[in-house]
Amino acid sequence: MQDRGTKFFVDLESGVWDALVTGDADADRELLSDDFVGVYPSGFANRADHTDELADGPSVASYVITDARLIDVSADAALLCYRADYRRPSHSTVEVMFISSLWVQREGRWWNTFSQDTPAAFPSA
Repeated sequence: MQDRGTKFFVDLESGVWDALVTGDADADRELLSDDFVGVYPSGFANRADHTDELADGPSVASYVITDARLIDVSADAALLCYRADYRRPSHSTVEVMFISSLWVQREGRWWNTFSQDTPAAFPSA
């Protein structure tokens, strides 16, 4: 069984963020399960909603993941909670979100099945 430590899941999560930075919808789609559900300040999103945001190119210019915490849900599921400081293209302001992502192993492969993004209640630095 492969290492399922915090770094393992931060690396998986970084793949999603990297797809947002490069604007690579296919890379994004490869990490999200068919039944993916996102809960965002704007409402619910499915996998197509998530990847469609990249139709016009990157949606994020840069990001940093910090304060990662891992909840081992089961042998095949883990909840990664963390702070994301990110900047959108053509913006100079850094935004902050607290994110929880559920990763589930199906048929030997890890999938992001759920994500909830909560905007920070304090101004970004």
